[in-house]
Amino acid sequence: MTTFLQLHLLTAYPPACLNRDDLNRPKTAVMGGVPRLRVSSQSLKRAWRTSDTFREAVTGHTGIRSKELGRSIRDALLCGVSLSELLKPNAPDANPDGKVSEMNATEWAWMIAAEYVDKKGKGGDEGDDDAAQPDDGDEKKKGKKKAVKSNVSKETLKSEQVVFYSQEEIKLLSELIAALRASGKAPTAEQLKTIKVEGAGGAADLALFGRMLASSPKFNVEAACQVAHAVTVHRAAVEDDFFTAVDDLNTRDEDAGSAHMGEQGFGAGLFYSYICVNCDALREQLGNKLAGKAIQALTEAAATVAPTGKQNSFASRAWAYYALAEKGSRQPRALSLAFMKPVNDYGDGMLANAVQSLEAMRDNLDQVYYDGQSLASRKLVALPDKAEGSFKELLGFAADCGGV
Repeated sequence: MTTFLQLHLLTAYPPACLNRDDLNRPKTAVMGGVPRLRVSSQSLKRAWRTSDTFREAVTGHTGIRSKELGRSIRDALLCGVSLSELLKPNAPDANPDGKVSEMNATEWAWMIAAEYVDKKGKGGDEGDDDAAQPDDGDEKKKGKKKAVKSNVSKETLKSEQVVFYSQEEIKLLSELIAALRASGKAPTAEQLKTIKVEGAGGAADLALFGRMLASSPKFNVEAACQVAHAVTVHRAAVEDDFFTAVDDLNTRDEDAGSAHMGEQGFGAGLFYSYICVNCDALREQLGNKLAGKAIQALTEAAATVAPTGKQNSFASRAWAYYALAEKGSRQPRALSLAFMKPVNDYGDGMLANAVQSLEAMRDNLDQVYYDGQSLASRKLVALPDKAEGSFKELLGFAADCGGV
């Protein structure tokens, strides 16, 4: 039976613009017939994955998600500094040493980067180097191959799609670059076949959140973690902040007006977040020890790291005041149904009412499906008049799902 870890979090944010839509306003959703503020799962995962909290917990075991790795490969070919070193913070300067020409470095980097992305045929459809090109019934042309081009620009070395590279792949690329500099020859087809790795390749974030390489499905990684969009547990509205900027050197002798005027949407609310981790799949990808570290790091980041949208303008940093971790082999289920009817500020207040609604929904589901038998769990509650549970204990409970 598969073991799942489920996390339920309640986090209150003051006025903020955590996650914007195409109109530069906070994202929203309608749930239970009323408008809610929303933070997308992509925004949450990005904030957690790149946070110091997560990266320090799994140091040396995070991947790189980028469209621009081709540029770094070119720089490594030109200067001789290891690709792994160039990708680290405070990397050394990539000064060419003349061993590989600019033209060769660009061409080879393009060939290498193209191995990770989809290829397009003449009509812009995905192609394959070995695919046959049908041609209006002309028997002589039935075996003709499709015209295929790379989705990596030769001019910029940027790919059209973002690729998640594992730690093991970065190591293999570093070794290939060193070999090319030593031989002075372009990479062979056989060499290019060795730079993609099946599985997460030692990258905790890649194992958690997965990747898709449409042209090379054998190198896809199924995400072990599912993240729901966070929504407010109550009715919420987007408001507008009209602001101005003042010119410090304006003496007001001729013009007392502002130097700039603008408008920014914002909203405040109490958000419910849900995360589900397939612990067995994560252990299979990372091994017991690293899987445990990854789960603990994810849990800590989810509870304490806020999305980074407009942080300088709103300082919208908050920790979850309620966290519930459950584990077991039952089919997972979110508890968002608890908030289909918006939570109101009555009785003990919205914070306490949200906790009561969530736990009542959990207990009622357990009652009708499992005769009242609940999953193994740990929780913490931090209210103005109540403190219950231990974050350290909850983290340990969660990490144990990873095999620590």
